[in-house]
Amino acid sequence: MHLHSRRRFLAGSAATASALALGALPLPMRTLAAAAASGPLLTRPIPSSGEQLPVIGAGTSGSYDVAPGSPEYAALQEVVRIFFEGGARLIDTSPNYGRSDEVVGSLLADGGWRDKAFIATKIAADSREAAEAQWKDSQRRLRTDKVELLQVHNLRDWQRQLPFARELKEQGRTKYVGVTHYTDAGLPELERIMRAEKLDFIQIHYSVNSTRAAERVLPLAQDRGIAVLINRAFDDGRLFAKVKDKPLPGWAAEAGVTSWAQMFLKFAISHPAVTVVIPATGKPERQADQLKAGRGPLLSEGQQRELVRQFAAA
Repeated sequence: MHLHSRRRFLAGSAATASALALGALPLPMRTLAAAAASGPLLTRPIPSSGEQLPVIGAGTSGSYDVAPGSPEYAALQEVVRIFFEGGARLIDTSPNYGRSDEVVGSLLADGGWRDKAFIATKIAADSREAAEAQWKDSQRRLRTDKVELLQVHNLRDWQRQLPFARELKEQGRTKYVGVTHYTDAGLPELERIMRAEKLDFIQIHYSVNSTRAAERVLPLAQDRGIAVLINRAFDDGRLFAKVKDKPLPGWAAEAGVTSWAQMFLKFAISHPAVTVVIPATGKPERQADQLKAGRGPLLSEGQQRELVRQFAAA
């Protein structure tokens, strides 16, 4: 959505959350949910299996670290409903994200969404013993004995934790394994691991103002048959400050783009190596808007280059 729309929504978010907590969903939110559900999301295959995933997923860092029973939690119940009814599946979380694992497990139970969800969580530990204890706790908090994807968080102790994740895969506790990072500093080591190890997934940052992953890591993922999750497509929100009061490019309508959030997400999924982009939000209106990025045409190479030039100069 445009930034002035975001400001209007933020101004009314407290009232909306209170209404949600009382079970009274405003009619405009129902309209947003219906709009988000119109038409299927684009999907991409996981190279190691061929399983198709919708290209828009959900991150949880910050946005899902809320108190159960709070107005923010009530808003997340609506976020999750819009997400699944709009055709999305992948939710990425971590034991390091405060209460996010617990909140994800609770939200999936509230709505009966577990069978539709593709849960991606992480190991963030420095020993085998700590990893085992953490995994046990993650199952309890997520309310499931298995997940779809288990990732080594930020390459932390990956020489021990990746084998542990593979053991859990052999036991049927996860379908896929991978590794993650979120800054340019992690790209060289990530590349070395991708060349040396068999991975189902990597997770890395990629945005209009941070494209180094496209130099070597994303092409390597294509060559090695590794699925790619993209984090920080909004550069932790900083991109919205850069486009404050700026109009969308004249060609945005051709790509079916009506907000800068959609533009930033569509940029990420327009790279052929990218499987799913995982923006985080706790706002129903933003969730509906983000899903629209997964529909309609992708950006051409020329349009992608134009955006990169624009934000390199910004």
